[in-house]
This record gives sequence, structure tokens and C-alpha cells, in this order.
Amino acid sequence: MSFFTNAPIDSAALVRSVVRPADGAYVLFEGVVRDHNEGKQVESIDYEAYLPMAEKEMARVAGEVRGAFPDVAVAAVHRLGHLVVGDASIAIVCASPHRAEAFDACRLMIDRIKQTVPIWKKERGPDGEEWVGWQCKHD
Repeated sequence: MSFFTNAPIDSAALVRSVVRPADGAYVLFEGVVRDHNEGKQVESIDYEAYLPMAEKEMARVAGEVRGAFPDVAVAAVHRLGHLVVGDASIAIVCASPHRAEAFDACRLMIDRIKQTVPIWKKERGPDGEEWVGWQCKHD
């Protein structure tokens, strides 16, 4: 399974791919394009990634999360291409027998993806466009 797609993210399918009969909880996180960033209006974002490196790093992050939370099943998909305000740019699912581990694993997964996976975005707004690199810290 690829960690990246050019199509809208099917979160329900992602959940089905992870949840097991023994799981008592799953956490679904969806990051969506918002209408502002750092005081500037945002109308759309174009996401790009160097796929061979990004796929490898996403797999490494997923392995790190699985190592930290052995009872948690994880899956993630990041959308590439042109997205507008409200579109989901990433979905992460963490399923576990207990909710606390599912929440903790999901938080670790998104934090590590934002820190290490080489994904770039070009934000567009009424004042023009600007590339924002993966090295920058975002919430």
C-alpha cells in the first residue's frame, strides 16, 4: 500500500484496513487545508513529495510508531497535488484494544511525519504563492 495518493482520501477505507476484531478503539486523524497560515489567507495548497524518499520515510515512521506501541495497528495516507480549503491532506488511523494507546500512537505518527517526511507545499492566496518546506514547524 502506498502512503501517498493524488485522489481524495477515503478515510472509511483506511479505517477498514486497520481495525481488527480485538480492537476496542480507533483514532482517525484528518488534517485539512485551512483558510489561513501565519497571518496570511490561504485559498489552496499544492503538495509535492520526492516519492522514493517520502515512501521510505513514511514506512520508517510507521515502524517507529509500531515499535513504541506494539498493540496498535497504524495506517496513513497523504494526498499530493492541488487541494482547496476543507480538503483532507492527510489521514492517519491508529487502532488498539484500548483508547489511550490509539490516541498516543496517532499523535506520535502525525508529529513524526511533520518532522521528517519530505513533503513540500505551495500555499496560494490573494497575495500570491509561497513554498513552505517540510523542515518548517507547523501545527
